[in-house]
Amino acid sequence: MRNIRYKRIKILLLVTVLLAGAGILAFTENDKYFQIAKNLDIFAAFYRELNTYYVDDLSPEQVMHKGIEAMLEETDPYTDFVSEENLDDLKFMATGKYGGVGASINTSGDSTVVTDIYEGSPMFKAGVKPGDILVSLDGQPTRGMDQEEISRILKGAPGTALNMELQNPLTGEKITRRIVREEINVRPVSYAGMVGNDVGYIKMVQFTENSGAQVQMAFEKLKQENPAMKGVILDLRSNPGGLLDEAVAVSNIFIEKNRLVVSTKGKVKNWDREYKTPQPAVDAGIPLAVLTNRSSASAAEIVAGAVQDLDRGLVVGQRSFGKGLVQTTRPLPYNAKLKVTTAKYYTPSGRCIQAIDYSHRNPEGEVDYVPDSLRRSFTTLGGRKVRDGGGIEPDAPVAPVYLSQVAITLLRKQYIFDYATRYYYAHPQIADAGRFSLTEEEFADFVRFLDGKDYSYKTQSEDALENFEAIARKEKYYDAVAAEYAALQQKIKHDKKQDLLKHKTEIRRLLEEEIVNRYYLQKGRIERSLAWDNEVNEAAKLLQSSARYHELLK
Repeated sequence: MRNIRYKRIKILLLVTVLLAGAGILAFTENDKYFQIAKNLDIFAAFYRELNTYYVDDLSPEQVMHKGIEAMLEETDPYTDFVSEENLDDLKFMATGKYGGVGASINTSGDSTVVTDIYEGSPMFKAGVKPGDILVSLDGQPTRGMDQEEISRILKGAPGTALNMELQNPLTGEKITRRIVREEINVRPVSYAGMVGNDVGYIKMVQFTENSGAQVQMAFEKLKQENPAMKGVILDLRSNPGGLLDEAVAVSNIFIEKNRLVVSTKGKVKNWDREYKTPQPAVDAGIPLAVLTNRSSASAAEIVAGAVQDLDRGLVVGQRSFGKGLVQTTRPLPYNAKLKVTTAKYYTPSGRCIQAIDYSHRNPEGEVDYVPDSLRRSFTTLGGRKVRDGGGIEPDAPVAPVYLSQVAITLLRKQYIFDYATRYYYAHPQIADAGRFSLTEEEFADFVRFLDGKDYSYKTQSEDALENFEAIARKEKYYDAVAAEYAALQQKIKHDKKQDLLKHKTEIRRLLEEEIVNRYYLQKGRIERSLAWDNEVNEAAKLLQSSARYHELLK
């Protein structure tokens, strides 16, 4: 949001100067507020003189942009200026709603391809498919447009129309569709279902308005349809957070009434608050596992922290991001907003899990993580030790799984996506999302599909060997080891087809997820991935083993 435009800056500047002038006599030299007024006066005078006498014309927008950016550099990355034209972004963060067509796109070279369609969206209703190529929008060719510009055109006020020309990726046939934009609601619960026969699973992607109600509906439906359910997994991995009140509402589904979920403390003491569960829990006894990873942040960490501190369930996966800061929006002139960090939040045990210390900077202005030596210990309701200053550490750690370099390259170059498109048009229907699998012949067909395509890449071993060569040459050792270097280089030289076979299982899973997405959209992709999701399967095992579950809670 910091890449912004500023309107009517001269009027704002005049208001600033008047305020500074009016207040300057009211404070003493030692008073902080006097110092603020004094420096505002100096700033205004400096800009006035610069604008009057500098040899070239200066853009007020660009100069003030630099000034605001410089001020924001002294804060954390969550404090920001939001101009009037960017208020929709702020609204989307709070509500999960925006005006548009309900699709994701990817621009590569001169071609823009539809990559995902949201169920029930205008694009879905118009029969647009992932893989379709966007040729023009309202008669304007997309060739030469960047992705951001195309996304801007696709968005718009609900009820407005957009004429779209699309091309079939296989036949080249062009069709025209008139799409009427609607309010797109990105649902906070992207999937709810069962893992095996007895463990419920709810995937939550953000904390926007009514998130708590939607999670509760999903949970109650799972219980009703699966009366023998032994436990539930709440998946908050890669959930960036959102509204604090919704974090309390989600916690209240599993935590009994009048329990402290989170407290906030900041500079303005009148704003300090304690947030307790306001209602009786929907189910305060069912075994619960909350999944987190390095991208689980903010409100997601509030829920995970409350569940952990109150010994209500287990946190499974990896340590969370560590964002223990609360933002508030403040009104500015001309419909602009200041999104500013006003407080830190504390979990029920009293710990703040903020991982990066923005209040202390080195001489270069850089910030760093809170060192382990300064992290303090706290205790959960049952006496287990937990620590502050570094996110939520899992009760049951599960090592993350990283993609191989060949898989990353196939994804980045869109070869998996393109093969899924070809597969979709060749197969009118497939098995249910959870049961679909590629045959050996179909995987062999994918390998043939890659013939002649460039998916070259460097392995980490090759990178390390190249670094060694550069250092050895610099230090004059290379000639002495040249023969050994050449032999080692030949040994680790990778064969692309062998890498495909070596990482066959991983690549096959990525193919199956992408293919299933064509038939069953995002829900299908998630359902298919559950079969090999290590964190989900570990959480399910813990919930199915009462002894192990309660042992970890001691």
